[in-house]
Amino acid sequence: MLLKNHLIEVFKKASLENNFLLKENVVLKWVHRFGVDSLNDLLIHSSPQKENQLEEENQEQISLIDEVHEENQEQISLIDEVHEENQEQIKLEISKAFENIEETKWESNGAETASRNEISSKNQNSNKINQFTETPKLPLPYIKNLRKWINNDKKAS
Repeated sequence: MLLKNHLIEVFKKASLENNFLLKENVVLKWVHRFGVDSLNDLLIHSSPQKENQLEEENQEQISLIDEVHEENQEQISLIDEVHEENQEQIKLEISKAFENIEETKWESNGAETASRNEISSKNQNSNKINQFTETPKLPLPYIKNLRKWINNDKKAS
């Protein structure tokens, strides 16, 4: 009986490891020792335990997947928090930029009005200067007297 249990355990182990050479060797020993008719005993004893081990492995994998899922959920919540903080920072920066734009508009409007005032005062000053420097233009005489007028003008200058 001890040999049967040992061969069953070795066959199970070889099945889990997918060691076909070892499985074949165990089957040959089983058939040689106990006969072909008892080969079903080997296969029956090895398959339920294999299923149990597969179930245990599946449960372990499921638990690992659940742990990974929980970690992912935590990371997602952290990412959401960081995203919210980033949104708040962006809003603050936008409001600061808007305030800066408003200030520069006010400053530029003040500078434009000052430059307009300077330009208008310069124009007024130049108009006054032009009024003083312009010589009055004399009306032209009739064409009949134009030659006389030109000749007289030349003599006078």
